[in-house]
Amino acid sequence: MSDVRDLLIRGSEKVIGHYRVLLAGAKSEAERELYRARIAREQRLLDTLQHGFLDRSAA
Repeated sequence: MSDVRDLLIRGSEKVIGHYRVLLAGAKSEAERELYRARIAREQRLLDTLQHGFLDRSAA
């Protein structure tokens, strides 16, 4: 299960990186807001992957 979790974590980190590149090149405020929202959403998913699994394994 750890291998799958690690793969998902790396994927989320990669997605966040791509959105940051897109954010840096955004041409309008609407585009910037879209990418900020997507980064925040992906960060919440990443936090869940990193911490949620730790909490479950400790229980």
